[in-house]
Amino acid sequence: MTNKPQTARARGAATEQLAARWLARKGLTLVTANYHVKGGELDLVMMDGDTLVFVEVKHRVNHTRGHPLETITPTKKRRLIRAASLYLAHQAVSTPCRFDILALTGHPPALEFHWEKAAFDAY
Repeated sequence: MTNKPQTARARGAATEQLAARWLARKGLTLVTANYHVKGGELDLVMMDGDTLVFVEVKHRVNHTRGHPLETITPTKKRRLIRAASLYLAHQAVSTPCRFDILALTGHPPALEFHWEKAAFDAY
């Protein structure tokens, strides 16, 4: 067994921590990170005023294989919506919500951030 999955997971966790700090500087407050449910995961759950924000964090070193935003497929959106619905049910939360995507490009500490607020709707 290789260490690659653990290394990728560690890199992902570090990127999500950077993203959470960056969003906190923009005024959001972290509620939870890496919320796992059957069939999905929410990278970051944050508050933006009275709105609960589900943030999908995507990172690519460069655009050789496309922009990180391009990785959010209809299937990925459905999984995020399902995970968010389960989160709301488990936490008994009733508040306005939105789905944001935070795309990061480059190597730390020289990262470029692209924040798509309300990137898609739960249909």
